[in-house]
Amino acid sequence: MNNKKIVMMTVVIFAIIIALVLVFSNKDKSQDQAKVNLNKLENQPMIGNEHAPVSIVEFGDYKCPSCKAWGEKVFPQLKEEFIDSGKANLTYINVLFHGKESVLAALASESVFKQDPDSFWAFHKGLFDAQPASQNHDEQWVTTDTLVEIAKAYAPNIDFEEYKKDIDQEGTLEEVTIDDELVKEVNIQYTPTIVINGVMLNDPFDYEAIAAEIEKGLDN
Repeated sequence: MNNKKIVMMTVVIFAIIIALVLVFSNKDKSQDQAKVNLNKLENQPMIGNEHAPVSIVEFGDYKCPSCKAWGEKVFPQLKEEFIDSGKANLTYINVLFHGKESVLAALASESVFKQDPDSFWAFHKGLFDAQPASQNHDEQWVTTDTLVEIAKAYAPNIDFEEYKKDIDQEGTLEEVTIDDELVKEVNIQYTPTIVINGVMLNDPFDYEAIAAEIEKGLDN
């Protein structure tokens, strides 16, 4: 009987130690996440309730294979669970890590947003869908002709002469520059980078961490 009690007490103590280790591990992990100031989000593409209690910001590059993967694997669940329910909104910021093609795609997306904001998110998805499946960001595929074809499919109501001018003559360079300055200001190092209520997540593909940070924002 005494041996049984000793074994049971040992098991309970061991369980408590494991629980404490997990709690402090998660706490340390949370503390490691950088906090950034994102007050300059006016006139940026946003999906969801403008007045939602939780603000999600995605820093992405249309040339980035990981951004395409995030949009396919994480965003649909995020949208269904938190954005469509009005709990959160999401803002997209262009990152220009892959040179000229990143700039061209950003110029095009800003032109669509300027002309027809309601078509932006369909165009946004169409642009990522057009990214080759090779997972090689050095593969060249972003051209004015490609961008026109994508816009015809997903934003057919825009003025295409203006759209082409925005791409070839950098008509939306001011908007793209605003994004680039924000990227540098908050020191974005990789794409996609996800920021939730000012907290920059360590792993953009960790959906449990994303949901936990959103829930934390809802509780405040």
